[in-house]
Amino acid sequence: MNKIEPRCLICTQPLKITISWKMILTKQFSPTICERCAARFVPSQSATSLYQYNEAMKDYLHQLKFLQDVALAKVFRQELHNRLTKEKAMILPIPMHPLKQQERTFSHTDELLKAAHIPFIQLLEKTTTETQSSKNREQRIQAAPLFRLMEGAQVEHKNYLLFDDIKTTGTTLQHAEQVLMQAGAKNVQYFTLIEG
Repeated sequence: MNKIEPRCLICTQPLKITISWKMILTKQFSPTICERCAARFVPSQSATSLYQYNEAMKDYLHQLKFLQDVALAKVFRQELHNRLTKEKAMILPIPMHPLKQQERTFSHTDELLKAAHIPFIQLLEKTTTETQSSKNREQRIQAAPLFRLMEGAQVEHKNYLLFDDIKTTGTTLQHAEQVLMQAGAKNVQYFTLIEG
């Protein structure tokens, strides 16, 4: 039987993976991208994001979200796992509008968390199919409420952590935070894969 050689999920070059005791004992995920591709992503200096937005990240997001390459959700799973397993708050991914999710067939924020083995809950639903990326800063600030509580959802007096793929102006996260705080959340923080 032929053994399938693992390949970089971005450039498709063969991956050289050495299984170590550390990888086994510390629940390390196997790498999914090569060192050359990994070096193209710039770590964020912020405590609320993993990476900065750059050309490599733009290409990654396009391939994940718009070309529907759900396998790419695994690319940053180790970093997300390391950062989010320390959280004491309940984690909520920013939801997509149901029509957008049906069109795309998956929620990229959910898939990023699933790939990293991070438990999460859903309490919010998006009220509009408009994307924030199509608006300028002023239009984002003036936007009508983007979220509401899901029917029957109960917000407890606890800490919540919103998770999204990218933060540019922070409008999306602010809208989600307002809904949760008005519904009785104790505290709402956020964490994103990328800061724009």
